[in-house]
Amino acid sequence: GDSGHSGGHGDGSPEAYAKMDADMLATFAAFPAKTEGVGGQLAVPRILEDGTKEFDITAKLAKWEVEPGVVVDAWTYNGTVPGPTIKVDIGDKIRVNFKNELPLNSDIHWHGIETPFGMDGVAPITQDPVKPGGDFTYEFTLDRAYQGMYHPHLHGQMTVPNGMWGVIQAGPTPIVQGRTIAGREVPADVKPVLDLPMVLNDAGVIGLSLNGKSFPATAPIVVNEGDWVSMTYYNEGLLAHPMHLHQFPQLVTARDGFPLDSPFWVDTLNVAPGERYTVMFQATQKGTWVFHCHILNHAERETGMFGMVTAVVVQ
Repeated sequence: GDSGHSGGHGDGSPEAYAKMDADMLATFAAFPAKTEGVGGQLAVPRILEDGTKEFDITAKLAKWEVEPGVVVDAWTYNGTVPGPTIKVDIGDKIRVNFKNELPLNSDIHWHGIETPFGMDGVAPITQDPVKPGGDFTYEFTLDRAYQGMYHPHLHGQMTVPNGMWGVIQAGPTPIVQGRTIAGREVPADVKPVLDLPMVLNDAGVIGLSLNGKSFPATAPIVVNEGDWVSMTYYNEGLLAHPMHLHQFPQLVTARDGFPLDSPFWVDTLNVAPGERYTVMFQATQKGTWVFHCHILNHAERETGMFGMVTAVVVQ
């Protein structure tokens, strides 16, 4: 089996160590590797007569390439991991037509979103389980800013690690402008060039991953020198992950979608299961800067780098 989680070191022979060195360099050389499928694509709603934004979300089994050549039987929303990203304005009413094509009962829980009781998506408490082949319509109004997640509550211990999750956001991502924090100035005219979700997972068939992919198939964050980036972590895993960005301090602007009165700088941010943290950083120096979970066997194994690793590429 994979001894990367136990700090193994082969058979201790010079040949084994030489192979570990070669394998490690090979994984770096492969980044960024192409794989089938891109998750988290923006869902395009239908706009109903009363202004309601309507989305279709189908739970189904699908093949998903987590890393090059590693194709798993994922449990998905609309066939991708993460599922579609739902982004709407504050005050929008949404309708989500949920269809269950799984072999198991399911539901959708809107994690971190305040909804009417019957829309919380916790079968069998707030609704009947949605049976295989069945459907359910969720309707609620997003009356404030939110950065939430959606996932099954029923059988969540299996379905979520195996790929069923997505991002739901109302209103703009919280950013900080025109403030000096811990001696570091954030200009008043800051406008991040990217606003990224980074969904963390660590179990099931998806395993240690960022946005449903394992290094070297993770997507690099490519920007120009001086650019600002905004990013929100969403932890859909079973473990906490200390996320460490080399070189560029992260300014924590919001927790669970609530803007912070006192934003703070970190170079490593621990994100617990269920938490969302929004950060921003400025890419002040050219280079390829590594960005990874600092639990070391979440980023490296004997056969090379893998899992919760990407890079900020500053041109």
